[in-house]
Amino acid sequence: MAVLDEGTGTLFVCEAAALVDGGKGVRFPVLAFGHPATGFVVRYDGKPFAYLNRCAHVPIELDWSQGEFFESSGLYLMCATHGAVYQPDTGKCAGGPCRGGRLRPIAVSERDGGIWWQPNDAVRAPAA
Repeated sequence: MAVLDEGTGTLFVCEAAALVDGGKGVRFPVLAFGHPATGFVVRYDGKPFAYLNRCAHVPIELDWSQGEFFESSGLYLMCATHGAVYQPDTGKCAGGPCRGGRLRPIAVSERDGGIWWQPNDAVRAPAA
């Protein structure tokens, strides 16, 4: 069950220490346009960035194995299926079959030693 910060309306994802620059990400459950899906958060250049776990090329999850989103250099997020690569700080397509697409961002913040995400109209918290 998700932990809600009633003061901010944000939901807890993970401890901030769980994210290392260019390292493994953390998946979390969401409702995307009313359907069960996952979001993910990674750390890049010292900051957390979160996206809907859905490639802009074909709507499938990106990770190679659970939580593995970066390609080997740790500079780009890469779709395991067709090799589309994305800039981790903007979600913009940087190469491959995503051609001008972008990942759908999820607002995240880092505070009190944790990573928190902000639901919106498109990406909401799953039903309790």
